[in-house]
Amino acid sequence: MSTKVAVVLSGCGVYDGAEVHESSAVLTHLSRHGVQAACFAPDKDQMHVVDHTAGSEMSETRNVLKESARIARGKISDLAELPAEDFDALILPGGFGAAKNLSTFATQGADMTVDPTVSDKIKAFHAAGKPIGLCCIAPVIAAKLIPGVEVTVGSDVEGTETWPYAGTAGAITAMGAKHVVTDVSQAHVDNSNKVVTTAAYMCETDVHKIHDGIGVMVSEVLKLAK
Repeated sequence: MSTKVAVVLSGCGVYDGAEVHESSAVLTHLSRHGVQAACFAPDKDQMHVVDHTAGSEMSETRNVLKESARIARGKISDLAELPAEDFDALILPGGFGAAKNLSTFATQGADMTVDPTVSDKIKAFHAAGKPIGLCCIAPVIAAKLIPGVEVTVGSDVEGTETWPYAGTAGAITAMGAKHVVTDVSQAHVDNSNKVVTTAAYMCETDVHKIHDGIGVMVSEVLKLAK
């Protein structure tokens, strides 16, 4: 029987949903490993909608599940219907949707809350000893939910053009987790918690390097799923 991995999306588009390149990279690497992937997203309104040509907020409402279906080519289910017992691992791509729709990190930082359904599913996979992969900003969710977990968002040195979101490392530490510095091509594995993270677009770099780092994350998740 092939390995089954649930992929949780948070909309469609870096500024208000799931990062499209990261989501595609996750699904591509899972496919290369012969894994059966299934996409899920919460059936709820986005925090807001952003015009990706201008970076400004738009006066309309969009649904996270329906927007995520664009990435999943329509093959997606409500996250509330995800049966953890039927899957071997869970992966969350990044994008601001993870910080706006799956959690409130974008507005509350270390005082963030996690969407109840997202929280329930992550806790169910963790309690069952099943691996969880997260990339980009999504590791803050693990930091909030899993006491003492080790994660990476890349660099912890603020003020550089290459790592514009390095301040996130401080918020991770403030939530009681441990931040581990890595390069974008690497992934960090917390073996005790079976949590694997990679920086992805926390780093301003070439898209193939993002793709490669996510490939490492996916490979490590699958090793833990055996």
